[in-house]
Amino acid sequence: MTFLSATLSRVKPSPTIAVTTKAAELKAAGRDVIGLGAGEPDFDTPQNIKDAAVAAIAAGKTKYTAVDGIPELKAAICAKLKRDNGLDYAPNQVSVGTGGKQILYNALMATLNPGDEVVIPAPYWVSYPDMVLLAGGEPVIAAASLETNFKLTPEQLEAAITPKTKWLIFNSPSNPTGAGYSREELKALTDVLMRHPHVWVMTDDMYEHLAYDDFEFCTPAEVEPALYGRTLTCNGVSKAYAMTGWRIGYAAGPVEVIAAMRKIQSQSTSNPCSVSQWAAIEALNGPQDFLPTNNEVFKRRRDLVVSMLSDIDGVTCPVPEGAFYVYPSISGLIGKTTPNGTVIENDEAFATALLEEADVAVVFGAAFGLSPNFRVSYATSDEALKTACTRIQKFCASLT
Repeated sequence: MTFLSATLSRVKPSPTIAVTTKAAELKAAGRDVIGLGAGEPDFDTPQNIKDAAVAAIAAGKTKYTAVDGIPELKAAICAKLKRDNGLDYAPNQVSVGTGGKQILYNALMATLNPGDEVVIPAPYWVSYPDMVLLAGGEPVIAAASLETNFKLTPEQLEAAITPKTKWLIFNSPSNPTGAGYSREELKALTDVLMRHPHVWVMTDDMYEHLAYDDFEFCTPAEVEPALYGRTLTCNGVSKAYAMTGWRIGYAAGPVEVIAAMRKIQSQSTSNPCSVSQWAAIEALNGPQDFLPTNNEVFKRRRDLVVSMLSDIDGVTCPVPEGAFYVYPSISGLIGKTTPNGTVIENDEAFATALLEEADVAVVFGAAFGLSPNFRVSYATSDEALKTACTRIQKFCASLT
């Protein structure tokens, strides 16, 4: 009999963390590895936000706080949701957690019973299915395709829903593809949900402000107000505000769900870092003028990566609407062999060989539920991206 919980047999470690860890180990060993695995902006946290944290420390705001967020931060979140999304929430409808991941985990733990199903469009963020499994639920994967630019169709959503469905997890712009749903595309999905009143929607809006060209972000409860009562709108300050390490995520939704999430958090981590909460207030309430500036940088990097990867025979790289990822298909490379004799049987073999033979770390597509692909994060310098993409081009050209 094993000492460990049987629940752990249902889940696996995060592949994105594994790739980042492996790349760091090789760098430490002296290899010139370029890591394109981590979804983390290379920009520093804006100075006004750091100043707010320093001021909070100086003022002694370093004690325990309310379990799921200080009133001032909940007020700032309510103001943000009204300002940016046209959604009205009261402070008792808001939960603040230690990053967006904890918010999603708390919600699933608080609502799922054994046998409950959660529809997850693929490609998906690696943690969605495993969090569902940890909470005792069953992930139902609805696979999109390159032909629809990795976006779920209404017909696919309809086919995935059963009487056991409790949630749809919806992420736009997407990690790992960067695909963003237009208002019309999202309305077609919410029309399906309106026909199934037992299904709730959990939105992951973490990449809301990272939108390019003429793409305009929208969120389900904004597009279909009738879904407001069964929507949990989730977001955070990690990506747009370059605050990944500060660990602040939040959700807004029905009072009873928020109260249940608070109960989970009260018996697990308790409150998020007090100093980070005060910094997040400044992020949400302070100047937002740096966002378009940062987006121009991300857009330039996107175009660079898409252009260089699209030049590779056997690789197809769609242009994403948002986030800071591309998700190229390598269907034309499957079955080929590397100079070291490795057969590219699948995208995991491709990513492994790319790291070992070309010193570039990417995440293989199977980790996100759709193959044969790989994810590149372009949230790093132009120089690193040019060098990495040149290495990928040479590696692919060397395959026979």
